[in-house]
Amino acid sequence: MAEPLRLKAKSASPGIASGPAFLAEEPKAPSAAEQPDTAPASRAVGGYGALEKAIDISISELEDLADGADAESRDIIDFQIEVLRDPSIAEATGARLEADENVVFAWVATLDAYIGELEAADEEQMRARAVDILDIKNRVLGALAGTPIADFPPGSVFVGKDMEPSRFLAHDWSKGGGIALFAGSTAGHVALLARAKSVPMVIGTGRFSAADGDPVSVDGNAGAVILQAGSMLIPPLAPAQEPAGDTQTTGGELRTADGVPILLSININDPAEIHALDPATAGVGLMRSEFSITSVADAANEEQQLAIYRRVLEQAGDRPVTIRMLDIGGDKPLPGLEDLPALASGLRGIRLLLARPEIARVQARALLRAAVFGRLSVMLPMVTFPDEIDRMRDIFREEAEKLGRRALHHRMPPIGIMVEVPAAALMLDAFGAAAFFSFGTNDLTQYLAASARDDIDADAGKAAPAVLRLLAQAVKLTAGKPVSICGDMAGNPHYLPGLLAAGLRHFSVAPARRPAIRSAIIGLNADGTKAAGE
Repeated sequence: MAEPLRLKAKSASPGIASGPAFLAEEPKAPSAAEQPDTAPASRAVGGYGALEKAIDISISELEDLADGADAESRDIIDFQIEVLRDPSIAEATGARLEADENVVFAWVATLDAYIGELEAADEEQMRARAVDILDIKNRVLGALAGTPIADFPPGSVFVGKDMEPSRFLAHDWSKGGGIALFAGSTAGHVALLARAKSVPMVIGTGRFSAADGDPVSVDGNAGAVILQAGSMLIPPLAPAQEPAGDTQTTGGELRTADGVPILLSININDPAEIHALDPATAGVGLMRSEFSITSVADAANEEQQLAIYRRVLEQAGDRPVTIRMLDIGGDKPLPGLEDLPALASGLRGIRLLLARPEIARVQARALLRAAVFGRLSVMLPMVTFPDEIDRMRDIFREEAEKLGRRALHHRMPPIGIMVEVPAAALMLDAFGAAAFFSFGTNDLTQYLAASARDDIDADAGKAAPAVLRLLAQAVKLTAGKPVSICGDMAGNPHYLPGLLAAGLRHFSVAPARRPAIRSAIIGLNADGTKAAGE
């Protein structure tokens, strides 16, 4: 039997603890009993009033934590409440609102600026306070979205980059457990609390892989973490590392009747659907990230988005995952963003993200950080002109530089486009910056047929010949780059002969459609004709 893996760390609080790992970045959906009884603050009132209500809720939660707490714990909570009540924070947020920022993103930008100042401080004690501000930033975002931070099981070993003080104080440590942090500080408030409550804690382990529930031991005396056999350290990746387009794989390959290889991936709308991914698929060809975002507070919550993307990537294992950036606007409104001029002008997809870069920057950071957990590619929605890719890549590079200065692990993923605007489909040879292309036939059909969204189902069949002809032209313009199709046409066996004839060899479909498409493919030749005997 393989020996357990012992990782060297730095002791932050003495003692030894063992228990099942709780991965802090794994999203924990609240149970029915944990769902809030009242409507989220962001929906109960609008504008700055929503933020004020969320801050009041957060202060109330912190005051509840302070009841009966020891003096040291009370001091930490008082500091956080003081920050929430700080008039300079309100003034900075108000100034951003006057500059036409959405109230939630104004709050995030103000707190991020504060966090950045602390992280850049010379004194370790000041740098350690950054997590205290991150704590209240996310607490307010949770109050805005109506999704408070959930507790973790008693007796667990908390595993994560860092830990928020209020999360430590809300947890019942009487049943044991410990803390193992990839980063952290012995001067931080959580380390102080851990020592006061005799909770074994180590910091500076470096990022390591472990499954939720795996047995983990924390040795706060010697400064070590003991993991079960099979766990491993994840080496840091160079910030500038950008792998080539990686949207295809040999996993999930099948062949047409005349032996031409075809890849079959799945589309997912919700992280829970990743369970539909099996070894017979070539991965996730399209994850629609907007379906995991239910409010502007979610769109502003980097840690929440990171947790969702990490979950999908880790469950996909060595199979590739393509995540489309938020396709919001137009007929996909996001609650809380109705006040933005960009929404009123009808912008959608990449145009909205570039018009409101604060939304794109949060998601870019979450995607950059998630990329270290698997084979991630990022797809841009509703691209019309080549410069839109360049502008979004600039945002990714700028955010990657910021993450590098903060010593946060990240990797630059390949960035491609979803081809769903006819103007782009006709000019794909001009999109040299795109790492890959994926045809979204739903919108492509709508715009080709000049149909209303409600009428597209009725018009799809009549527009199909024009769509197929456009696809055949577009595939010839891709210059050998990876190309796939992920719209509804890909999941309809009726259109499969025409799609194969157009030169498409990678199909991404809804999980329920995969068996039918798989059966249809093996009965056809690569040119779309039926195999002999079929």
